[in-house]
Amino acid sequence: MPDMGKLTATGGVSQVEGAGGGGLTPWALIGGYGSRDSWGANAHFTRAATQDYALESYGVAVGLFDRIELSLAKQNFRGSLAPLNDLRIRQDIVGLKIKLVGDAVYNQDLVLPQIAVGLMAKRNKGVGGLGAIGVTKVTQLGAKNESGVDYYVAATKLLLAQSLLLNATVRATKANQMGLLGFGGDKGNSYQAKLEVSAAYMLSRKLVAGLEYRTKPRNLALDNEKAYYDVFVAWFPNKHVSVTAAYVVLGDITVFNPARQRGAYLSVQTGF
Repeated sequence: MPDMGKLTATGGVSQVEGAGGGGLTPWALIGGYGSRDSWGANAHFTRAATQDYALESYGVAVGLFDRIELSLAKQNFRGSLAPLNDLRIRQDIVGLKIKLVGDAVYNQDLVLPQIAVGLMAKRNKGVGGLGAIGVTKVTQLGAKNESGVDYYVAATKLLLAQSLLLNATVRATKANQMGLLGFGGDKGNSYQAKLEVSAAYMLSRKLVAGLEYRTKPRNLALDNEKAYYDVFVAWFPNKHVSVTAAYVVLGDITVFNPARQRGAYLSVQTGF
């Protein structure tokens, strides 16, 4: 039976691609509150809205024995400003994360962080709203493939005495805008190692504030892709619910709406 034996907030929240971590980047923590002798699970709904676009993500994740995490997420991306006001893109993501060494909570006397490896298998479901100009697939926008796999290594250090969490993730990826614009492109089709970092401070046992920064590849001529970053606050009223709010910057999305995309991020997670 689920024992909910982990400390509050130590599973992170649901990352926008479904993995446990921050909002933008996966951490080495395993989602759910199950201890090493049990399991846990959660479901999430996330919405990020900028001046020209909106992204919705929803899914589920299961943590097994505080060692393995399985996740499934769906993303819906929509345009809201001409000429891309009818744009619709969907993507499915299946994730796997395995903790290798370390324990973020119990290894307080060691320098070694908790380290995990993971992958995200992504499948783009096509482009809607651009049929009038003959575009129905991301490959028609310059991407080489409609599906791809991200691989990552994450290291998370929790300093309980300082109420501080630090995370660094290195991701090998070909994804354009997380895969919403496909994988690879006319400017490159090789895996690139990209750094993602997070820092979070526990204001109290139930309130966490932090920031994230995620570097990105630039594979498409029509998308001068830039880094994502955010400033967030996460509230954990109990082990069954968390709410995360953030100010997020997603850079330029396409050359058709070249303004830097800034907006609000809100995510609700429930589980055990």
